[in-house]
Amino acid sequence: MDVRAQIAAVFHLDKCIGCHTCSIACKNIWTDRKGLEYAWWNNVETRPGTGYPTLWEDQEKYKGGWELKGNELKLKLGGKLSRLMNIFYNPYLPTIDDYYEPWTYRYQDLFNAPESDVQPTARPISMITGEPVDVEAGPNWDDDLGGSPVYARNDPNLKDLTEEEKRKLFEFERVVFFYVPRICNHCLNPGCVAACPAGAIYKRAEDGIVLISQEKCRAWRMCISGCPYKKVYFNWNTGKSEKCILCYPRIETGQAPACFHSCVGRIRYLGVVLYDADRIVEAAKNPDHKLVDAQREVILNPFDEEVIKTAKANGIHDSVIEYAQRSPVYKFVKEWKVAFPLHPEYRTMPMVFYVPPLLPVMAFRRGEIYDLAKDFFSTPESVRIPIRYLANLFTAGNEEHIVYALRKILALRLYKRMQKAKDVPEEEVKRMMDMVGLTPEVAEEMYRLMSLPTFHDRFVIPPSHRELSVEQTEDVYTRKASTGFGFRKPPERGM
Repeated sequence: MDVRAQIAAVFHLDKCIGCHTCSIACKNIWTDRKGLEYAWWNNVETRPGTGYPTLWEDQEKYKGGWELKGNELKLKLGGKLSRLMNIFYNPYLPTIDDYYEPWTYRYQDLFNAPESDVQPTARPISMITGEPVDVEAGPNWDDDLGGSPVYARNDPNLKDLTEEEKRKLFEFERVVFFYVPRICNHCLNPGCVAACPAGAIYKRAEDGIVLISQEKCRAWRMCISGCPYKKVYFNWNTGKSEKCILCYPRIETGQAPACFHSCVGRIRYLGVVLYDADRIVEAAKNPDHKLVDAQREVILNPFDEEVIKTAKANGIHDSVIEYAQRSPVYKFVKEWKVAFPLHPEYRTMPMVFYVPPLLPVMAFRRGEIYDLAKDFFSTPESVRIPIRYLANLFTAGNEEHIVYALRKILALRLYKRMQKAKDVPEEEVKRMMDMVGLTPEVAEEMYRLMSLPTFHDRFVIPPSHRELSVEQTEDVYTRKASTGFGFRKPPERGM
């Protein structure tokens, strides 16, 4: 058993209001520089939809993530030889049209326009070429277009739905959508790290954050193809790849990342979990329907004496173990089992988990009122979006996990409604709670963390103890003197 610590996150999709505050906070801090105008380390997608970049989930086109060949785990991008042959021409890269051509406006047109009876307008111009452009796409171009035949119908996650399910999903009365915020997942088995020929991408041992060395990067861009979530971006100005760094300078000082801190809906939770690095490869080799359970098994119980002993032997500080015991991520993922990774079938074992939305249910008109389905999950018609769609998104097609999570969240809501509104029969609530093994004590704990969490309940950030990792390779005091200054010479494009 090789116990390590990993910073992980949970996004509660029932609470996301699609305000994009997280995206703007990240953009203003990290990607407002020349060369990254099109890059959004954090973005919020409307689902059903095609996402950003367009159809990023189509791995037959982009070759991202891993695949199981026999009993071996292989990059879909290919082995070292095939990557070497394509090193100067990678056919699996998204183009600027798959993202969007970033634009601004020629505001001088407003100030310098001659006197006229017509209101002057500022023409859009490309932020890359400076030439006038016709705006045809954007990072959230299909925002709120859940029923659009142009965008939503092209969602790859609809592939397993029957024609009847698709027809009902897009009926006007049943149109529904929800939001999926996305950042780099800082995976346990990252495809970007494995694909990089220069070894520029690495995973920090102390907290699992995946970073790119701007000094080592040679712009081969295999990392962009290797990441199935397309969360690595090429800076065309510096000739380097860049990605979400989980705001590690903030985490090292005990602050939440910018997108987490600014979240209006308070959907984001951050904590540290302990995992067994020896189990990663075997877990990733499981069949698709077992991948969620296998990833949960990799995450260890921080209260287990053997785990604590091995963690200490590996150099994990007592305070990190203590914070792992208080981690909200551990509760959501391991204890309550209501949060799931995004597309586990890519086998990268992402460390950002999602609580699926308890979507509005179908109502049946009875006289002048609408009445809900009696048994919430009795038929496919009782929910406005098929369970199979959510399963394709979060559990590699395993519908049992999704049904269990939504039933558990529904049982919690009925329990609190019985307490507050007193309009739900106690027998019905007990039946629902027994079905998912939910006790009143656990229900109260879930309610507190989901509905009434304080800032410190949502963000349980352990001390980074950077001195422990630094002292293994260099003098701590020499390093301390230069902390915060970064490169004295900024990265430049290679010849």
